[in-house]
Order: sequence, then structure tokens, then C-alpha cells
Amino acid sequence: NIKSLQDIAKIFSENQVKNVVVVAGAGISTPSGIPDFRTPGTGLYDNLQQYQIPYPEAIFDIDYFHRNPKPFFTLAKELFPSLGNYRPNYIHYFVRILHEKGMLLRMYTQNIDGLERLAGIPPSKLVEAHGTFATATCILCGHKCDGDDIKDRILDDKLPKCKKTSCPGMVKPDIVFFGEDLPRKFYYHLKDMLQADIILIMGTSLEVQPFAGIIDSVRWQVPRILFNRDIVGPFRHQRRSKDVVAEGDILETMQKFVDMIGWKEEIKELIVKSE
Repeated sequence: NIKSLQDIAKIFSENQVKNVVVVAGAGISTPSGIPDFRTPGTGLYDNLQQYQIPYPEAIFDIDYFHRNPKPFFTLAKELFPSLGNYRPNYIHYFVRILHEKGMLLRMYTQNIDGLERLAGIPPSKLVEAHGTFATATCILCGHKCDGDDIKDRILDDKLPKCKKTSCPGMVKPDIVFFGEDLPRKFYYHLKDMLQADIILIMGTSLEVQPFAGIIDSVRWQVPRILFNRDIVGPFRHQRRSKDVVAEGDILETMQKFVDMIGWKEEIKELIVKSE
């Protein structure tokens, strides 16, 4: 009988879940200081005038990138995960706790900031649906390399060139741009949705397809919990009987939820140890 967040917390505290799927968006990274994309005034798309691009989304448009890659690499210089500009927050470590307790089946994330990896969530448990800075690929010959191999050139405001002999191509981090396909891993692991016994949806507008649609593929009796500033997607008009909405500041709500479960001290120790 699922009616409230307290009911969900009880399920976790009594170890009644084995396969938790987390579906996350930019909202889980805003407490780390990374702006989301669409919030008026503070969102990334509202603050790109400095990059002199024709429209905000052009910075992630593959056709525009081929014509003028400099704006993207200027932004990449700020967002590159291993620089230490941003650190994981309480929400990332909550997912890490789920993994350590053997409850995390998979985390699907729209984020490209790499904070999930920095929090200690293994890549095998991650589906980085919109790509990652961890690897990079030459746009001409397809040669792959480690993301750190191109970091120094990006920091020096230089375009990273392919290191293969005689290839004049440019190397692009494996971030999914508009006009590119999602990683194969995204489609391969969609079977997770049929194995899940609970879905935690965090900090996403549920507007970008096909990512937003994956929460509708879970079995009807599986509880879906939305942790978000606003009520979005099917939680607005097409709620299922076991849907639960935790509306408001996601960080504060997550801290209350952890307190309800009884994991407060565990997660505090993990954060101190990791940070």
C-alpha cells in the first residue's frame, strides 16, 4: 500500500528492495554548483552569450560543432570532471550507498559532469545516456582514446587533434550532441526496467526523449518516486496508483528521506571518508 514517501522509506529500511533503478537529470548536480540547462535566469542556456553562438542549443549541435568547435571546447574547459571544479553532493552519495548495499541495479543519468563516477559509482552500474568526458573519439577516423588524453589541450585553449599518424581529424569527448545517436549501452540496458522493483526519478524535467520515456516501460505495479523541484511528465496528468511525488528542493527532500530510512550516519561517514 504505497501512498507516501514514508511508505517508500519503510520499504528501504526493511530491505524489501533488490533492484533499484535511478533515473537522474541535471537537478541532482545543481547542489554541486553546476547550472541546469533550462531554469530561467540561472540555467546554462540563458548564460551562453559569452560564447557568441547563434542560439543556445548550438553549443551541443553536431552540425554547428563541425563548423565551429571552439564554443564547445571553451565550455568543456569549465565542465571537465577531473579538474576538481565541482564535487559530488549528498544525492550522488545516496546512490553510492544504494550500490554498496547491493540494491542499485542501474543509474541512468542525463548528466555529462562525471560526478556519479567521482562519487564512486562503478561505470558498470551507470548508463550515461547523454555521453561522458571519460572517453573521446576522433570525428574523422573514429580512433578512441581516454578523455584525460585530450584534457591538457582543452585547458590550453587548443583544439585536440587525433594522435594517429597522418589523421588530421579533431578529437571530441564522447558527449551526445543534438543530431547524434544515444550510446548503445542505453538501449542494451533497457531490460533493467522490466527487472526493477522501484524507480527513483531525480532532478529531471522528463522532457528530452527518448530518455524521458524509459520510466513508462516499468511494470505497472512498480512504485515510481519523483524527487524534483516541480511536478513533471506523467506525474502531472497520468499518475499510476503507486506513483509518489516528493516536490520541492531535491537536496532537502533527499536528506529527509535518508533520515526516514535510518541511513543518516552511514551516508555522513561515507561523505567524510570520500571527500
